Amino acid sequence: MRLTVLGAAASHAAAGQACAGHLVESGQTRILMDCGNGVLANAYRVVDPYTLDAVVVTHDHPDHYVDLYSLQSMLRYAPEGPSAPLRLLMPEGLFDRMQCLLSERGAIEFREAFHASVLEDGVGVRIGDLVVTPHLVDHTDPTFALCVEGEGARLVYTGDTAFGDQVLRAARGADLLLAEATVPERYQGMSPHLCAREAGEIAHLAGAGALVLTHVWPTNDREAMAREAAAAYGGDVRIATEFDVYDITSPGGN
Repeated sequence: MRLTVLGAAASHAAAGQACAGHLVESGQTRILMDCGNGVLANAYRVVDPYTLDAVVVTHDHPDHYVDLYSLQSMLRYAPEGPSAPLRLLMPEGLFDRMQCLLSERGAIEFREAFHASVLEDGVGVRIGDLVVTPHLVDHTDPTFALCVEGEGARLVYTGDTAFGDQVLRAARGADLLLAEATVPERYQGMSPHLCAREAGEIAHLAGAGALVLTHVWPTNDREAMAREAAAAYGGDVRIATEFDVYDITSPGGN
């Protein structure tokens, strides 16, 4: 199973960055976890976006889904005619709310571009060679962490979340934990997000095999974040950068 970072910035992107978007591949299966601003342009650099099998959106904040509007245009006006509807999984109600910004015709085309379904807490969904299981976490209501399993490996993406039992339950046993680390430590507790030290603590308690921090505020001190997370985790920590690639295997290599 392979993870490619397409967007690792929180809320707004600095030069050369994009907001939340992570590509997961296994065999011929390609899943996009979140689709924030700038993600589709970056996707074109690493994959044919027409070959995506599904997009999974963790929650109702624009930096995690706004490029779906661009993706809709790409699908409906493909060079050889409209593409088949792309599978789209997201929290209940978000698909309808997104159409409120569109004209009547635009809303019709939006519905034609996607085959939408609703995420349910703890209910796994098979997408090609992978199984994606959403787990409720503490952010906006509802927000899901995503556990992706395939080839014997387990990737957990926290989505956006505060520290607590919900995200810890989702993270347990991850071969790679892709954890948000939005706020500097001095802002800990001021919003429902993790700082780097908290992400490291979750990885330690969950027994994660590797830790990658994402959803990073563009002005954060990335070197300080890595030190703080590593001290809590007890191992090496990577800070996600656009186009980073991680091959994920289980400890036994299966």
